[in-house]
This record gives sequence, structure tokens and C-alpha cells, in this order.
Amino acid sequence: MEQSAITSTIRVAAGRFAPGHLGELTQQVPFEMVDAVLAEAGGVQSRVRDLPSRVVVYLLLAAGLFAEVGYRQVWARLVAGLDGLTVALPTSSALSQARRRVGDKPLVALFRLLSGPPAGAARWRGLLVCAIDGTSMFVPDTAANLTVYPRQAGSHGGSGYPMLRLVAVVACGTRAVIDAVFTPISTGELTCAGRLLGCLRPGMLLLADRGFAARQMIEQFASTGADLLIRDKDDRRLPVIRRHRDGSWLSVIGTMTVRVVDAEIVVSMNGKRHVGRYRLITTLTDQRRFPAMDLVTLYHHRWEIETTYLELKSTLRGGRVLRARTPNGISQEVHALLTTYQAVRLAMADATASRPTTNPDRASFTIAVHAARDQITQAAGVIAGTVIDLVGTIGRAILADLLPPRRTRISPRVVKRAISKHRAKGTIDRTNYHATININILETATLTTRPPP
Repeated sequence: MEQSAITSTIRVAAGRFAPGHLGELTQQVPFEMVDAVLAEAGGVQSRVRDLPSRVVVYLLLAAGLFAEVGYRQVWARLVAGLDGLTVALPTSSALSQARRRVGDKPLVALFRLLSGPPAGAARWRGLLVCAIDGTSMFVPDTAANLTVYPRQAGSHGGSGYPMLRLVAVVACGTRAVIDAVFTPISTGELTCAGRLLGCLRPGMLLLADRGFAARQMIEQFASTGADLLIRDKDDRRLPVIRRHRDGSWLSVIGTMTVRVVDAEIVVSMNGKRHVGRYRLITTLTDQRRFPAMDLVTLYHHRWEIETTYLELKSTLRGGRVLRARTPNGISQEVHALLTTYQAVRLAMADATASRPTTNPDRASFTIAVHAARDQITQAAGVIAGTVIDLVGTIGRAILADLLPPRRTRISPRVVKRAISKHRAKGTIDRTNYHATININILETATLTTRPPP
């Protein structure tokens, strides 16, 4: 019987720092970057331990890719490819002490360094299109966590676990995180959004849903110089100052002049016809450069932030409760999770950028995550070779199995797995149908020469 011998060369950091890596993603989060944030945050160990601070940071980042196992099993994956090297075998207690020693500040700083759009991110008419929205996550039910993160109130006794609220700004297309904040669930979305104003600037177009259409919030967004495209509340009365030929019209909200687009969305599927209505407000007042029909079509990309949250909470976390049992640990864990997500997204953006005709949304996040996990367990691609490989093993896995072009489908917005064990009343059609969508710009507002007092 013929046999083959396969050998590989593993290049990692020397000595006790060897387990500190993220596989090929280490090139997105290099040693120098981790060392810099540790030095800035005062997290560098006073002596070289079996678990140096740099190694602990990579352990926390890797935990974002292996949510289904505990930290000892995450450690086992970090050292799985280090055959022949003498590595520590820490206990759960030692890993816990090491995480507390490092704290959350280095992870906060690391996320700030990696956050933002990838280099060369695509623009729409010269603007970087972004979306803002919020979501929630469960934290462990401990006395320490409950001092900061309450349960969400509800008619059935509230949530079983304490919860946090996460609000982020995401670049549409690449779905990289521009910035993010998280607070107790008792803090409102608009309050969280106010803490993200620093990431907005001229040259960006921010998409948001009706929850962000408050006058004060709109004015705060606009004060950053970023442009806005927000779905407005249906019951808001807006005066018509001037009409444009494309059916849109100028109005005022507070001290701001805005452009309004009323659109009727007709969805035909399975022999049925559904009609909905959108009212969009925008600071893009040039109807020639930004036609009303194009704005309505573009607004659909707001849903990309929902996909981002699906990837964070389902693909990476598997719907699990976070691990940390203290508020500081929660901050450490969430910033580590965001950093790992961003590193994966940057690797995906590098891959699709190598093929300029490839739409970034055809890159599979699931494939990227599995390829990244493999590289960690093999300790492969930790240190870049002399020849720069921008695509890498992760990128080649992505490009070899691109998602098909997105189809026009309609999915019912219903809860598929309800909290109650009892069936919901009535019949709900949960089938995804292929659909045809027609957009009609409406001209139904009444013209006024000046806004009401």
C-alpha cells in the first residue's frame, strides 16, 4: 500500500508567545498592533508569564470564532497546530485570572483601530453608503451583571436573562463596522445613536429606519456633515415648499431643508399583489444627481445591517448567551467579538477587491468563518511570507464558492420560533416567494408656500 508524507512549516511567535495568534487573521490583527494597545492601556505583563498579555488578547479574539466551547477548548485550538513546541496547559482558573488581568481597555482600543470601512470600499455616486440600527444580546444571569444590565420588562415577566443594547453603523456592501456602542437594554436606541455621531463625516450617506426619524436625531446626524436617507413616520405632516420633476419635493424639519420622496411599492408574487408605501426624507436635494427612483431603490440596502447582526449573533454566537459573568468581562467580550467580526470582514473585502467585478455581498461570511477557524487550528498563515498574499487561504475559499447573485424574494416578517410553545392564532404563510417589485413615485402632498408655525 502506497503512502504519502505531508509536511508543513509553521511560523509563529517565539517562546511563550507562540499560542498567541489568530491563524491567517493575525495578518489583520498583527502582533505589533496588539502590543501597542496593551502598552497604551497599561496591560503589558510585568514579567513574562505562561500566559503573556498578548496571548490572552488573541485567546479572547479566537473565542469569538469558537462560541460553542469554553476558554480551555479555545486554548486547545490555538495550540493544536503547534506540535513539537512546548506550550502551557493552563487551567480554567488560570485563564480566568489572565482575562481579568488584561481587562477590557486593550480590546476597546483594538476595536477602535480596526473599525471603519475597508480601503477602497465602493461608493454610490461618490458617497460611502452606511446604515445604522440596533439589536440586543443576552448576558449571563449573575448578581454582578444585574447591577449594570437589567432584564427587559414585558407582560410575561420580562426576559429570562439580562440584556444589553448594541447600536452600530455599518458600511453597506462590505458590511464592515464603522463604529458601535453598547449599553444596558434600558437605554434607548436614540441615546445610543447620539454616541456614534463621531464616526459620521462628509462623504457618507446614512440609511436609517423610522425609529431614527425624530427631529432632534435628524438634526444631530446632519450636523456631522454626513448626508441622510431615512424612512419617515407615516403620520408626520410635512409642508411642500417646492416640487421637483421626478415627483420628490422640498420641505422642512425643524431648521433643516429636506427632500421628501413618497413611493408606492407594489409586490407581485404567487398570483397575489401587495401594496405598501414608503416616505423617505433625505438631505440629498439635487434631483438631477440623485433621482427619486434611485433613492427608493438604494434604501433597500438598509437591510444589510440586519444581516450583520444575524452574522454576529447567529453565525458567530449561535444564538448563545455571552460568557462573561461581570460587567467588565462583558465589555471585554463584546469588543473582542466586534474585533474578530471586523477582521473576518476585512479579509473578505481584500478577497472581493482582487476581483473588481465581484459584488462584495456575494462573499459568504459562513465560508470565511469556517476557513478562519481551520487556519487557527492549523496555526497557518500567522506570519506573512516574503511575498505579500492579499487574498490568502481565506480569500481563496471565499472566491471559490461565491454566493449566487441576490434574487428578488419576499420573506414574511414573522417570528419563526416563538417564545411560547403554543401555536400563534391564525395561519401564517412562511414561504419565501420569488417576486416582482414595481416602484411608483407619488405626488399627493398639498403645496404650501411656507411651513406651518
